[in-house]
Amino acid sequence: MTTPTPTTESTPRDIVRLDQNARRSRAVIAGGMVYLAGQVADDKTLDIGGQTRQVLQKIDDLLAQAGTTRDRLVTAQIWLASMSDFAGLNAVWDAWVVPGETPTRCCGKVELADPDFRVEIVATALLP
Repeated sequence: MTTPTPTTESTPRDIVRLDQNARRSRAVIAGGMVYLAGQVADDKTLDIGGQTRQVLQKIDDLLAQAGTTRDRLVTAQIWLASMSDFAGLNAVWDAWVVPGETPTRCCGKVELADPDFRVEIVATALLP
């Protein structure tokens, strides 16, 4: 089976999976939207600001692969290991989002898959 190339001209029934393995896809394009899996930092030794910057860069990279950008974000779910990191997350987030194009957002404390992860972000964006 061939995988369709991401395009804004795909039909509503097309599903394109990016960076897929047996367990997950990092992004799925369907119905004019791109759905990102939860993104975490590669360097777990960083503070909340560093981890957040790495996560947001991964989101930018996946959105670009899908053919869209952060100004097309519709929603974001942010999971923190500790709410004491909320202000540090927001400092990086607020500098990253496009003014006037902010998505819906929720943020909560959860037990992440690895205790050294401080933040995980799931995002959904509209294709152009």
